Amino acid sequence: MIFFLSLCSFIKAAEPTSPKDTNQPAETKTEKVEARKPVTPNATPEAVKLLEYLYSISGRQTLVGQHAEPLNVKTRFPTVQRTTGHYPALCGFDFGFSAPGTWDGINFRQDIVDEAIRKNSEGFIITIMWHAVRPIEDEPVEFRQSIQGELTDEQWKDLITPGTEINERWKSQVDVIAFFLKQLRNADVPLIWRPYHEINGDWFWWGKRPGDEGTKKLYRMLYDRLVNFHRINNLIWVYNCNGIRENVGPYDLVYPGDDVVDILATDIYGGRFDPNDYNQLLAVANGRPIALGEVGVPPTPQILREQPKWVWFMSWGVPYGRERIGPTREIYDCNETLTWEELPWVTVKKPRIHYPVLK
Repeated sequence: MIFFLSLCSFIKAAEPTSPKDTNQPAETKTEKVEARKPVTPNATPEAVKLLEYLYSISGRQTLVGQHAEPLNVKTRFPTVQRTTGHYPALCGFDFGFSAPGTWDGINFRQDIVDEAIRKNSEGFIITIMWHAVRPIEDEPVEFRQSIQGELTDEQWKDLITPGTEINERWKSQVDVIAFFLKQLRNADVPLIWRPYHEINGDWFWWGKRPGDEGTKKLYRMLYDRLVNFHRINNLIWVYNCNGIRENVGPYDLVYPGDDVVDILATDIYGGRFDPNDYNQLLAVANGRPIALGEVGVPPTPQILREQPKWVWFMSWGVPYGRERIGPTREIYDCNETLTWEELPWVTVKKPRIHYPVLK
């Protein structure tokens, strides 16, 4: 609730300012687009205001984001702060899939929720994704065997058919995640929800199945289960693609519909911030905010001046080595980006660090 009250006080500021003292040019100004309401009926006030804020910075400044693996949920962001001098504005988490105690361990889910609630109370923006396991097996799983596994056409048909064994198993898997999402809802945490990411690629079991009975059907099933069945109304829904390249479908290939998408995002690795990709995603978004859901290396300030509509980018790894640390510090320092301390509702001077207990 602290986050919401502070956000309400600042949301009217359509052109955020940056206290950074650099030689970088000021942020690009573009015509303001009227904010749309979240696609979730009766969305929480916190979700409404957060989406309004994302609309307000589109074309002006870009939020700096950082992903934290389940194993590193408490230590990743202090590490970035020591490297760059700033905390990211957006904190990313993953509900995981692997054996307890491993890098993506499913036992860390409660830690993720607890940390997200703490981070939200300090003013950070929260985004969560989910590497969902195939609905033909139980957690925990191995990444390549399950997340990057396949479903046969017959299994896919059973998945989207109500009442089948695979469909019921999928519901049970979703219901487990709903338990954690409800905790965030009950704590008044607005959540940028990024399910079935890189959805136009074929390397995950859920991706790149065209047609009304393909991937878009699965996305809509998830929306229905979480929103209409579980009544989870704090989510901002992200349709997250991968940058277009060989064997990757166009951004609209499996687009599930305007009625279930708040934001469109794409994942870019290899530093390929292609202006054609940018313009194609803007076309599909049709006025909705766009984001860089994941990046291997951050965009440069020049890229953000040329592509000013990105409302956030989220780095997947942390910068190690001289060749990575310098550019990362530059993007955290420049006027084109917003870090945690520059969010208009942040009032604390330094976030608390909850180090894990090692046994």
